[in-house]
Amino acid sequence: MAGFSPDDADATPVPGARILVVAARFNADIVGQLREGALAAIERLGASATVIEVPGALEIATAAAIALDAAEKAAQPYEGLVALGCVIRGETYHFEIVANESSRALTDLSVSRRLPFGNGILTVENDEQAIVRADPKQGDKGADAAFAALALIRLKRSLS
Repeated sequence: MAGFSPDDADATPVPGARILVVAARFNADIVGQLREGALAAIERLGASATVIEVPGALEIATAAAIALDAAEKAAQPYEGLVALGCVIRGETYHFEIVANESSRALTDLSVSRRLPFGNGILTVENDEQAIVRADPKQGDKGADAAFAALALIRLKRSLS
């Protein structure tokens, strides 16, 4: 499974970066593993995280926008966003709606605000795939999402 290697050049410290982590409660066991990996990666690279929880993946973008606005108003803006969730295919079209629309909304939010973003919303066929990807000892996709956001923060800082 592809991912960031521990000695990857993009895994250099990003001291003082403030990261907003928005985690869905749906599929809580899987998302808990994603959160564990993401928070460990954020801490390892010298950044700090604020975690907020929402019911499911579709609520992540709205909650992120609300929190980003509140942080800016308080003069404590976040430099990046990490979204964590798990959408498992079921028997209906709902899977496609949740997977596609949560991704679209988060990408729109990230691009419109020039906000470094790491997408840690798993879209999988079954529980087994989710566990392999979420587990920090296996796929560690939570850490990968955090590393992606931090790499973009590093880029943004270098160009500013």
